[in-house]
Amino acid sequence: MPQGKYASLRKTYLMQHHYSLYLNLLTQGKLNAHLTEIQETASRRMALITTQMMAAEGINEALKAKDPMRWTGLVNNLQRTAEEQILQELIYN
Repeated sequence: MPQGKYASLRKTYLMQHHYSLYLNLLTQGKLNAHLTEIQETASRRMALITTQMMAAEGINEALKAKDPMRWTGLVNNLQRTAEEQILQELIYN
């Protein structure tokens, strides 16, 4: 069984909102492959989106060295924004 945050969220979503699709994937033996693909894709997208947003906002190692608390806050905000995008694109779709 694939484990990970995004795989778990997708499985729960399918069970609660698209039960027939969940059952089809389960009975065809494709559920684990589907969840693994979702987890891997979401993880890659999270890294890519976060990196792109950091570059666009000018959040870099120099800022991290100069003001680590500000850097942490900015990166956390970007990660939450990226995660919301991923949830809409991959999980709740």
